[in-house]
Amino acid sequence: MTEFTLSKDADGVATITWDVPGKTMNVMSFDGLMELEAAIDDALADDAVKGIVITSGKEGSFAGGMDLNLLAVMKEEAGDDPARGVFDGIMKMHALLRKIELAGMDPKSKKGGKPIATALPGTAAGIGMELPLSTHRIFAAENPKAKYGLPEILIGIFPGAGGTTRMVRKVGAIAAAPLLLEGKMLDAKKAKSAGYIDEIAADPVAAAKEWVLNAKPADLVKPWDAKGYKMPGGAPYHPAGFMNFVGASAMINGKTQGAFPAAKALLSAVYEGALVDFDTALKIEARWFTSVIMNPSSGAMIRSLFLNKEALEKGAVRPKDVPDQRVKKLGVLGAGMMGAGIALVSAQAGMEVVLVDRDQAAADKGKAYTEAYLDKGIKRGKVTAEKKEAMLGLINATPDLDALKGCDLIIEAVFEDPAVKAEMTQKVEAIIPEDCIFASNTSTLPITDLAKASSRPEQFIGIHFFSPVEKMLLVEIIKGKETGDRAVAKALDYVRQIRKTPIVVNDARFFYANRCIIPYINEGLRMITEGVSPVLIDNAARQLGFPVGPIQLNDETSIDLGAKIARATKAAMGDAYPDSPADDLIFWMEDLGRLGRKSNAGFFDYDEKGKRVEYWKGMQEKYPLAEDQPDLIEVQERLMFAQVLEAVRALEEGVLMDIREGDVGAILAWGFAPWSGGPLSWLDIIGTPYAAERCDQLTEAYGERFTCPALLREMAEKGQTFYGRFNPDAAAAA
Repeated sequence: MTEFTLSKDADGVATITWDVPGKTMNVMSFDGLMELEAAIDDALADDAVKGIVITSGKEGSFAGGMDLNLLAVMKEEAGDDPARGVFDGIMKMHALLRKIELAGMDPKSKKGGKPIATALPGTAAGIGMELPLSTHRIFAAENPKAKYGLPEILIGIFPGAGGTTRMVRKVGAIAAAPLLLEGKMLDAKKAKSAGYIDEIAADPVAAAKEWVLNAKPADLVKPWDAKGYKMPGGAPYHPAGFMNFVGASAMINGKTQGAFPAAKALLSAVYEGALVDFDTALKIEARWFTSVIMNPSSGAMIRSLFLNKEALEKGAVRPKDVPDQRVKKLGVLGAGMMGAGIALVSAQAGMEVVLVDRDQAAADKGKAYTEAYLDKGIKRGKVTAEKKEAMLGLINATPDLDALKGCDLIIEAVFEDPAVKAEMTQKVEAIIPEDCIFASNTSTLPITDLAKASSRPEQFIGIHFFSPVEKMLLVEIIKGKETGDRAVAKALDYVRQIRKTPIVVNDARFFYANRCIIPYINEGLRMITEGVSPVLIDNAARQLGFPVGPIQLNDETSIDLGAKIARATKAAMGDAYPDSPADDLIFWMEDLGRLGRKSNAGFFDYDEKGKRVEYWKGMQEKYPLAEDQPDLIEVQERLMFAQVLEAVRALEEGVLMDIREGDVGAILAWGFAPWSGGPLSWLDIIGTPYAAERCDQLTEAYGERFTCPALLREMAEKGQTFYGRFNPDAAAAA
């Protein structure tokens, strides 16, 4: 299987074309690296070749990165010294890209090399950007859909094939920061403006060929290989550069709270690399990259945020024998915030949407949400007036239920009241086609109970969006007891259309996400009643990598919503409902009218513009701060175990049917410590024996909610891991 092909023309230009068979986008493999080196060696050794152009055979893209299985192979083949295997493998890549960069030059004089340019027909990410950075000139196509960048940090690693060192030396540490530390992908114009690529051309291959035929010897020498090179913005020992690195360190720690190993390793590689010559800097980069790869966090993040996420998006859990169920016409019942957001993302995907509410004014208000969103896009230059008009034309806002005729999927997003939902279900089913799938966007009400109002329970399913719909990446699909495979396939195909990540769970109170989120919030509230400082509680969570702590999260989601859920759950469970001091706290706050951000008063005080000022000191009048505050780790483990034990119980009870969904869903739904790979990955990192032992200690200290689940106890006794016991195709925990 050939991945790189070499051709030579009469003008003396050798073109190396990257085109991996069977892939829509190129990814780098071991075979690819060897083929690329062989092609480079051939072209450099041929006296008839005056210059080299590297391009892609894929229309609209150059490369999507590296086959991450390469890293696992490097570890495995090294036997007892996996770190050495990774380091040596990375250094071989550095040697190849350095060979391209020097292009046959004399090592000392830097003369006699052949010009090498890259022609990018479109998107270049990861190694797909690191390879061009090693060439002498980068030409990008006039492709508005193309994006360029180094997004490795988003999956727990950093650019380790020279991208970190070259980018910092090319544009300076500050200018490189958005690409390296935030993983930003830029369009061609912004990438050129930032100095990441060199030229934009209608025909980048032709432009690259012309350049290599006319390049001068000086054009081939990279700035860092030239005498007198000074790093843009200053090196660490330069006064200006020193301040840049102080600022960068503060920025990283401010954003990550020290929870993400890759960010710290990246900054270390940049700082130490800037103190030495280029080739030594590459070795330092390789060492820090190896350190990150050997950290279990990186493996867990790669597995959850790349491999598992991609598998779920491609239909890993979709019923295999159901034909394509893509949505053509969608009905949305309820034009409030959730319904309006669902209409927006569906119209973005090109679907015809019928947005229904009680009267025309309410329906129009829901459609206006899309209009306001598009107007913001126009101001930012991301949306055209034509696109706005076309999208708004797809949404029919109306109070007329008859407009739902012809819909193949209905999503109900009305008031969270079973009676209201039942009435709407029956009214709509009398109008829609018999084969139309009906979904409820409820966040807490059991789907099996809601389906009792339906005459077609096998076509009734839950599609739970998170707010705000247009920003949140996850959609939770809930199977009722009678939900059929076609309804599941319909929901999954719809989620794929709107480009979000789905998880499919079996019906149970609070489903999966809220089942884990609520204990997280409640544990934070319990600690307040014990006299633990809310500042300690929220910061402990943020230092675990959570975007917000449980106290702040409660203010953002509204305190009265928590009170409503507590009352509804107590009514449903009766005597089985466990009394909690957390309920007493939120009921007290509700009585005071401190409902959170929406009322400008909650666990925080807010200024007149709605900006958080500080934690409300009135809490301490009812719950005085304890003189002795608990250890940070103790607070963190209470917050973590409150969530992960619910994830284990969900797996144990068959609510979770695939551990991949448990991990991916947790990270995307509520930001569960992304560095850990998710709750089940975290248990694998700390080990099930330790987890079971810690459960016993927490149960003795704080109560039965920390009781070790039978499944976890059994796995601890056998020394098992979750990813060792439950393969990705497991239907449920047996």
